[in-house]
Amino acid sequence: MGIFSRFSDIINSNLNAMLDKAEDPEKIARLIIQEMEDTLIEVRTAAARTMADKKELKREIREFETARDDWASKAELAIEKDREDLARGALSAKQRAEREIEGRKSALAAVDDAAAKRQDDLGKLQAKLEEAKTKHRALMVRREAAEERIKVRSRIDDSKVEDALHRYAAVERKVDELEAYADTYDMKSKTLEDEFADLEAEESVEKELKALKARKKSGSEE
Repeated sequence: MGIFSRFSDIINSNLNAMLDKAEDPEKIARLIIQEMEDTLIEVRTAAARTMADKKELKREIREFETARDDWASKAELAIEKDREDLARGALSAKQRAEREIEGRKSALAAVDDAAAKRQDDLGKLQAKLEEAKTKHRALMVRREAAEERIKVRSRIDDSKVEDALHRYAAVERKVDELEAYADTYDMKSKTLEDEFADLEAEESVEKELKALKARKKSGSEE
């Protein structure tokens, strides 16, 4: 079973347990994201170990290849010197090195296969993690918007708000009455300048009236 499959089993188990307890959906989302992040760390750690194993196997393969070539050269030298016993020992050591090389190459192929699977798990998990974070952010925004709407609605529907608005309207009417009273008071109170202006206006009217009577009298005498 791959790491990603095991992770899915863990998530499903925890999710079902939380749903049975009617847990908060936001809490479920946070748990899923935490599980994903923890598993992501585990997968990356395993991938790092795999890379270290590959380097170690490649290093050992190079060492055994060097040893194989060295034993092959020694076997040729022994034959040249008519030392068949030494040549036989060198060839035996050469074959052991070749077996070690084959064993390391087989292990390296298995490590490469495991690394490919881990890389695939890592890609899937990373995509799922981003998807979960996006959904969690959307869930948070929706929850905050809903809570704000509830607050606004409760404030609008609050009887205290209605009472305050009624009191404000009463105060506004009182101010209107005071302003109207002030206007009437201004109309009744005349300054000294206003009194003289009224006298001058009356005098002007009297002069024009006398002139009009004079013209009428003169016209009738003709």
